[in-house]
Amino acid sequence: MDDELAHEVGNRVRQIRLANRQTREVVAGLSGITADYLYQVERGRKLPTLPVLLALARSLRRPASDLLPPATVRPARRLVARPGSTEIHRALTVPITRPAEPVNGLEIGRRIREAWRTWQRSPSRYTDLTGVLPGLIADAEHVLREQPGNRSNACAVELYGLVRTVSKRIGRLDSALLAADRAVRASENAGSPTLRAAAAWNMAHVLLADKQADGAETVVAHAIAAIRESDQAATLDGLAIQGALLSVGSVVQARAGNPWLAREQLSEAAKIASVTGERNTAWTAFGPTSVAMHVVSLELESGEVAQALRLAETVDPPGGMSIERRVAFLLDQARGYVQRRDYHGALVAVQTANGTAPEDVLHRPAAHAVVHAIVRQGRANAARQGAALAEQLGIPV
Repeated sequence: MDDELAHEVGNRVRQIRLANRQTREVVAGLSGITADYLYQVERGRKLPTLPVLLALARSLRRPASDLLPPATVRPARRLVARPGSTEIHRALTVPITRPAEPVNGLEIGRRIREAWRTWQRSPSRYTDLTGVLPGLIADAEHVLREQPGNRSNACAVELYGLVRTVSKRIGRLDSALLAADRAVRASENAGSPTLRAAAAWNMAHVLLADKQADGAETVVAHAIAAIRESDQAATLDGLAIQGALLSVGSVVQARAGNPWLAREQLSEAAKIASVTGERNTAWTAFGPTSVAMHVVSLELESGEVAQALRLAETVDPPGGMSIERRVAFLLDQARGYVQRRDYHGALVAVQTANGTAPEDVLHRPAAHAVVHAIVRQGRANAARQGAALAEQLGIPV
């Protein structure tokens, strides 16, 4: 999806530039980028960040929406999550019958890793996974009973971390809490301080979603202390987990009204990220880019909108970064544009998010709030396009 979008945007930029009889050097200079960067954009080799896209639109004297392809028309019913949330919850709560075929522990591990890759990379990840997870839960529980040990418990930690995040996104916080608790219990038997910390990271996220900030703060503090006292503290995985915990801890502090403490935690996380680089330990997707995105979110949370949008211009998410983080970052920028009453900028941000992962835009309340603001408060053109996007996704406005 990103490759297709990059080629479409590049073609549109090149066609408009040539129609305007503007040289690449002139457009690049007006946009604050190098001519080589613009060449890469026009050839579809780089997808411009949102601030660069807006700058290009200004330089080309066209609305930014002209640089984006028309939204793919899909019936809203195809984007609504399948009724997998009920099946996932049932798999977590109803006694499991013995599988018809023998279950191989190594194969379960492979299936869990494949499910995680789908979640982090597929634009249709909700549809792809809601039908898969119930059976995977049943098989993993069978392996835990029949082949108890470090390996099967490590697989369970990874699986229930995935179930937690999927359940949270499809609106089943009860399932998310159950899954996070199971991940914590499995981590205690997995023999890995890093996995125990990863399970705590998952629990902190679901407690935040449940508005239990005090509980999330306690979980994060205990988990950081435990991993730092372990023999994995100085490993790259151990450091990455500490950075991921500090990042979620900064969210806790920001929501508690302690922005300076949140900034201190992100500053510490940034130092760790400079050592670890981009790393996906226990599927936490921690690294310099993730920290930079958290900094933008924090400044927005603290009301420093201009600073947040300025910092966002310096972030260039790598193509391999998880869809969840990329979409969340775009929606953060969209919220910032709404706060500045720049509804056109907000529209471009949410359209870009929709081009990256339509199901995420459908499921995220933050996206709905942005679309509502565009339709109700934007000027005629932005409001019309926002209404068309809302109709396409089935978002009531």
